[in-house]
Amino acid sequence: MTFPKTFHLPAGSQLRGWLPVGLSAVFLLVMVSAASSITTRTQISVAVVAMMAFLILRYFNEQETVRVVFLILAAFLSVDYFYWRTFTTLTYHDPVSFLFAMLLYFAELYGFIVYLLSIFVNVDPLERKPLPLPKDEDLLPTVDVMIPTYNEEPDLLEVTLLSALDMEYPKSKLKVYLLDDGGTDQRCRSEDPELAAAAKHRRLELQALCSRWGAQYITRDKNIGSKAGNINNGLQFSSGELVVVFDADHAPTSDFLQNTVGWFRHDPKLFLVQTPHFFVNPDPIEKNLQTFSTMPGENEMFYKVIQKGLDYWNSAFFCGSAAVLRRKCLMETGGISGDTITEDAETALALHARGYNSAYIGIPMIAGLSPETLTSFIGQRIRWAQGMVQIFLLKNPLLIPGLTLPQRLCYFSSCFFWFFAYARVVFMLAPLCFLIFGLKIYDANFIDFAAFAAPHLLAVFMVSDFLFGKVRWSFVSELYELIQSVYTLPAILKVFLNPRAPTFKVTAKGETLGEDYISPLARPFYFFLIFNTIALIFGVARLVVTPAESFPTGITMLWATFNVFILLAAMGTLFERRQRRATPRMPVAMTARIKLGKKFYTAEIRDFSIQGCGLVLDPAFESLFVEGSALEMTIPDNPKFADTPIHIVIRNARREPGALFVGGQFEHTSLEEMRLKVFLVNGSSQRWVDFQTTRERRIGVVRSAIFLLALGVRFSLQHFGHVMLVANTRRAGKSFKTSPQSV
Repeated sequence: MTFPKTFHLPAGSQLRGWLPVGLSAVFLLVMVSAASSITTRTQISVAVVAMMAFLILRYFNEQETVRVVFLILAAFLSVDYFYWRTFTTLTYHDPVSFLFAMLLYFAELYGFIVYLLSIFVNVDPLERKPLPLPKDEDLLPTVDVMIPTYNEEPDLLEVTLLSALDMEYPKSKLKVYLLDDGGTDQRCRSEDPELAAAAKHRRLELQALCSRWGAQYITRDKNIGSKAGNINNGLQFSSGELVVVFDADHAPTSDFLQNTVGWFRHDPKLFLVQTPHFFVNPDPIEKNLQTFSTMPGENEMFYKVIQKGLDYWNSAFFCGSAAVLRRKCLMETGGISGDTITEDAETALALHARGYNSAYIGIPMIAGLSPETLTSFIGQRIRWAQGMVQIFLLKNPLLIPGLTLPQRLCYFSSCFFWFFAYARVVFMLAPLCFLIFGLKIYDANFIDFAAFAAPHLLAVFMVSDFLFGKVRWSFVSELYELIQSVYTLPAILKVFLNPRAPTFKVTAKGETLGEDYISPLARPFYFFLIFNTIALIFGVARLVVTPAESFPTGITMLWATFNVFILLAAMGTLFERRQRRATPRMPVAMTARIKLGKKFYTAEIRDFSIQGCGLVLDPAFESLFVEGSALEMTIPDNPKFADTPIHIVIRNARREPGALFVGGQFEHTSLEEMRLKVFLVNGSSQRWVDFQTTRERRIGVVRSAIFLLALGVRFSLQHFGHVMLVANTRRAGKSFKTSPQSV
C-alpha cells in the first residue's frame, strides 16, 4: 500500500506516520471479529460499553488519537450489525417479500459502504496552509486566468473579470482570458436569424468589455466539447505556466494567487491546488426554509471536511473552478478531459493516475452564485450525478492503473456516493411494504434489534455529528438527498443504459422570482407524504388487529414517522419564495462617511452587494435621507476608499428601533469607481471566512431534529396554504403567476 508523500503532511503531527497502517490493520481485525459468532448477550454488553465510550470521546474530537479510536468503535458496531443483518434477517417467506427484502438490503448495503468509506476518507483531514511567495518577482511563475462563459450576462462577467484582474500578483505575469462559447463562429452563422444576431451582438459586447478592462477575448469556430473544449481552446492561445479556472460567476478575492501559487514552487509534481466554492446567495432549499444566515451551507461539509480528508490521501480533486493547475501536467493528457460531463474530476483522476499530486487549501477565496430555483438546482445535481457515474463506468477508479489504494478508495467513494438516490427512494417506500401490504422484509425480534441495529443507528448519527456536526447538522443530508433523489435516479439509470449519452448543460444563474409559487417538482413528494401517512393509519390498525406483531409494527411506524418528518421539511423547500434581487447582499459591519449635499454624516454599512448597500444612520436624519437623494460614500478605515467616493442613490428609507435604515443603489460615475466598488464587495477572503464562522456551530442530533421539525411544520403549512390560495383563485377565474423569470 502506498501512502501520501511526506510533503503533504504538516510538521508536528505524531499520528500521520503510523496512522494509515494502523487503521488498516484495525479494520481487518474488526472484520474478522464481526465475522465470528457473537451471542446477543455479548453484543449487548459490547454495545453498552461502546455507547459509554462514544459519549466520553465525542468531547475530545479535536485530538487525533481520540478521533481514530472513536471511528474504530463506530466501524466495529456497524460491521457487526451488517454481519448480523446479512446472515440473520434475510429469511425467505415468499417471492414478493423476498424481492422487496433484497431491495431494502441493497439500499442498506449502499449506506454501509458509503459510511465505512466516509470514515476512511475523513479519518484525519489535512489542514493545509498557504505558502508565502518569494519577494523576487522573477521567481514567480506566469499565470493565465481562464473564465469560460456561454450565456451569462455581461454585467456578471464584468465583475468576475475585474476581480481576476485585480488579484495581487505582478501584472507582467498575469493574463486574464474570457473564453466565450456564446459568440462562436458556429452560432454567428446559425440558420436561425435571431440566434445568429444574438451571438454577433454578444461577441461585440464582450470584446468591448475585455478591451475596456485589459482582458483578452477568445472564442472559437464550433461549440465542441462544452466547457472542457472551451478551456482547451483557450490553452492553445495562452502560454502561462499555471492555469487558473474561474466559472463566470466566481469572482476571486484579491489574495487568491497569493494563497495558492506557493505550493507549486514547493512541489514540482503538483498539478492542482483546489480551493472552496463559496456562495453569496442561498441555494433554493436555504432560501425557502430561510436558513442561509443561521445554518451551515450545504456545500460546506464537502469543502470544509471531505476535501481536506481527500487531501490527506493525495486525492483532492479538481472541482471545475476556483482552482490552479500546472499547464505542463495538463498538456500531458491533452488538456481538460472531456469523456464525461464532470470534466473536472475526470481530469484530476487522469493526472493522479500519472503520479502527480494535488493540494487543497480550505480558505474561501471566490464569491459565486448558487442556482436560485429548485429546477436549476436539481438540473445541476443531475449533471454532477450523471458525470460521476460516467467516471465510475468509463474510468473505473478501482481498475485504472497508476492510483494508490487510498486514491482508489477515495475516488470510488466520490463516485459511489451519487447512488444515494436509489437508497433514499427505497427508504421512503419501504414502510409501506409491511404496514400496508404485510410483506416480510426484515426479520428480527426486539432483543436482537436492540442489540445489533440500535447501536449501529446510534453510532451512525454520532459519527456524522462527530465528523461533520459543525458544518452539516443531523438530518439535513437526508433532506437534500431526498429532494434530489426522485430526479437523479432516472437520470443515473439512463447513464447505465448509455454511458456516453449525457450532455453538458449550463446551470442558470441570476434568476429572479416575481412571486411565490409551488415548485413544479413537488408532485412526487405529495405521493410520498400521502403514502407514508396512509401507512401510519394502517399501522395503527395492525396494532389493534395483530397485537402479536406489535414490535415490527411499532418499529416500522417509527420509520414512517421519520419519513413524514423529512417530507414536511421537503414541503417547505418546494414552496419557492419570491426573489427580486439578482445579486444578494451579504452582511458586513463597516463604518462609512456619507456626504449629502455639503454636509457629512457617519453611518454603518450593514450589508452590500455589487448593486447596492444598506446603511444605518441616526434616526434624527430621517427627514434628510429620502428616496431619490444622491449620496457620496467613503470608507475612512480603508485606504482604497478614503479618497475615492462611491456614488449612491437612495431607493428606500425606513425607521427601525433606534435607527434609520437606508437602502441605496450604486451609481458609479467612472471606470475607477467601478473597479473600487468590485474590490469593496469581493476583495476580501476574510469577509467570507468570517461569514462562514458565524454559521458554524455544533447543535447535536436532538436539537437538529427539533430545528428541522419546526421548520417543516411552519413552512409546510405555508406550502399547503399557498396551494389552497391558488386553487381558490383559479376557481374564481383569475390567473396566477407561477414561474420564475431570468435576468
